Amino acid sequence: MVKFTMAQTLVIAIVLSATTSTKAFQSFLPNLFAPPKGPTPNTAVNIDLENRLLAAIASNGKDNRLDNSDEIASLVSQLEAAGSPIPRPAIAPQVYGRWRLLQTTNADTASPIQRKAVDTTKFDIFQDIVFAESNAEEVESSGGDNKTLLVRQIVKFSENSELCVDALASTSAYPLPELTEREGTGKILGLNILGVSMVGEEAAEDPDKPDSRIRFVFDEGKFDFGSFTLPYPVPFRNPLFRDAVKGWIDITYLSDRIRISRGNKGTTFVLRKEE
Repeated sequence: MVKFTMAQTLVIAIVLSATTSTKAFQSFLPNLFAPPKGPTPNTAVNIDLENRLLAAIASNGKDNRLDNSDEIASLVSQLEAAGSPIPRPAIAPQVYGRWRLLQTTNADTASPIQRKAVDTTKFDIFQDIVFAESNAEEVESSGGDNKTLLVRQIVKFSENSELCVDALASTSAYPLPELTEREGTGKILGLNILGVSMVGEEAAEDPDKPDSRIRFVFDEGKFDFGSFTLPYPVPFRNPLFRDAVKGWIDITYLSDRIRISRGNKGTTFVLRKEE
């Protein structure tokens, strides 16, 4: 029988303890860094579907930007089922910048103002996901971390005139404490004035698709005609309307050139990244 000194016994105990801890840590790592659940994207398949979607939208014509085409809806669903090439799309670097609206569904739950804006097909419509400009004092006091995320809607009437509506936005990377869950559907006296939103369980995020949602609350808007501006005629900051102007978009597909989003009012948006 082999006998060990107290020192040898202590060394063996330390080694065994370290080995056990390492194995336990290694077994924990796969769970900690496991990729989000869902389909694994096939690049060739995704590119082919994207090309077919762009071709279908182009052949449909700009005048039918609101047309609920069965072909386009099918290709959108196929891309979503194929899986987004870029995970956690709401906080991915590729999501930031200017996106051109190519196609949207004419949902009855959208606000009349929204339907009228996107129905005006002779005007280009963009959605910018950008950061608000902060003054030097704000940046210095926050150590450079005081970034306010915006979702900016732009309707271009001409080169020098546009409608711009800003919404304060919130993601896990740039949280906004004000953006609590929306409580009301938005109907006023039973009428669809500002749009009808999903709420409660119907509005729950998909746990298998983390960081896919951007929450927002509309904050201000203006018509800019170059030499003068006019305020947008909706009192976004009025406490009576604050809940009604909250919303969200779930990014169901994101690549370097295509973004598909579904909004809190049931509308689907297909957008293309601007260079």
